[in-house]
Parts: sequence; structure tokens; C-alpha cells
Amino acid sequence: MKYMIQMNVPADQWDAVMSSYSEEDMQAMYAHMNALNADLTSAGEWVDGQGLGGPSQAKTVRAGGDGRPQVTAGPAYAGPVLAGYWVVDVADEDRALEIAARASACPGPGGKPGSDPVEVHPIPGDPTQA
Repeated sequence: MKYMIQMNVPADQWDAVMSSYSEEDMQAMYAHMNALNADLTSAGEWVDGQGLGGPSQAKTVRAGGDGRPQVTAGPAYAGPVLAGYWVVDVADEDRALEIAARASACPGPGGKPGSDPVEVHPIPGDPTQA
């Protein structure tokens, strides 16, 4: 079963959160995430995953009346924005929840585990392939 595991950050706190990490904190965060990614890959559970740029880099697109893109700067809605995600293919939901807990334990500023909330979303199979 495939799941999307995602970490979100409140858009209005992105810059403050990111600036609270020292260079050493950033290296610890990257080491944690790289180890998680390597373990998922070696277990054959990795499908995709990325860390994303902050809300100042986002663009919102809507189709205009003529079908052409209407682009505005920033996220579409106020509130949390997707900071990063993994798509995994695992045996069951319990395994997806274990992976999410490991992501949540990523070290934050000062090396303390962040315990940030991590969402787990099932990805339904393709109904045309049943």
C-alpha cells in the first residue's frame, strides 16, 4: 500500500523556524533525513520524497477564462504549507506510521527531537487496474 507522509510548517512561521537552526542543527537534520531516506531505499519502500522551498518561493496558479495561467506569488491559502514529503510503498499502515514517527523525531534547534506533527495519507490504488 502506498502512503504520502508529509511535514507541514505554518506559512507565517517558516522564516522564524528556518532561522532558528544553526549550521550544526541543519547538518543534524540533514543527517537524520538522509539516514531515513537511505533506510527506506534499502528496504525497497522508497517511491519518492523531497524537501520543498518555503512559501516565499511558492506560486499559485488558476486557469483564466481563456485557459491561460493566472499566477500569483505565495501559497493559495493561509495556514500550514507543505515543507517536505515521502511517498512510500509499505506492507501496511502500521509501517507508514512508524516511518512518520521517525520523521517526527528529526532533531530540531539545539539537537532536541522536534516531535513535529507528520501527516500520513493513504494513496488509493488505481481503480482501473482492479
